Amino acid sequence: MAENALDQLTGITHIVWDWNGTLLDDNHANIMAVNRICAQFGRPPIELDYWRSVFQRPLMPCYEELLGRRFDDGEWKRVNETYERGYSAALPSCRLATGVPDVLHEWSSAGGTQSLLSMASHGHLIPLVSERGLTHHFTRIDGRRVGSVDDSKAKHLVTHLAEQDIDPATAVLIGDVDDDAWAAREAGAHVILVASGLMSRTRLEATGHPVVSSPIDAVAALG
Repeated sequence: MAENALDQLTGITHIVWDWNGTLLDDNHANIMAVNRICAQFGRPPIELDYWRSVFQRPLMPCYEELLGRRFDDGEWKRVNETYERGYSAALPSCRLATGVPDVLHEWSSAGGTQSLLSMASHGHLIPLVSERGLTHHFTRIDGRRVGSVDDSKAKHLVTHLAEQDIDPATAVLIGDVDDDAWAAREAGAHVILVASGLMSRTRLEATGHPVVSSPIDAVAALG
């Protein structure tokens, strides 16, 4: 982590956690789902390291680049349906990230508050968090309720903080992709990126924001 980035992490009282790739270790489910899409369109399967080097939002052009073609009418819907089936099939084998839920207990015990914001659909997210016994840790849980043209978390984060009357300057978003960094900047919040999810450490470090290895390290960076 860059020292100047660490110096900016002061006055933080609230954490906004990302879900997929941050609190939930689901990389294998993601790559299984992506390879179902590859098979459907006649592309050879890919490895996780490759996906972590090319994954980006917006998702549609990301998949078009992966498959080497533009989508015809109706094909993007089919891609999403294929992904959901593949991901759902692997979801039962997904575990919480190392250190979770202990790190959530520790932050609360130290007097901090925390909430959860994911780009997974709201209806999909809520039962997953509940099934893992984590709901009580969070002051608010939001999944994606509406689409956005740029497929970014930015507007969702602004709303998420405003609905809780939280000053963005006192909040840090902890996530695993560069869009989390752009969202935090747009909202006026801080950000820490964990290199355990869908983007390589090199790509995360290119944002200029703090990058750590795990949720445990992210909370430790807050002092």
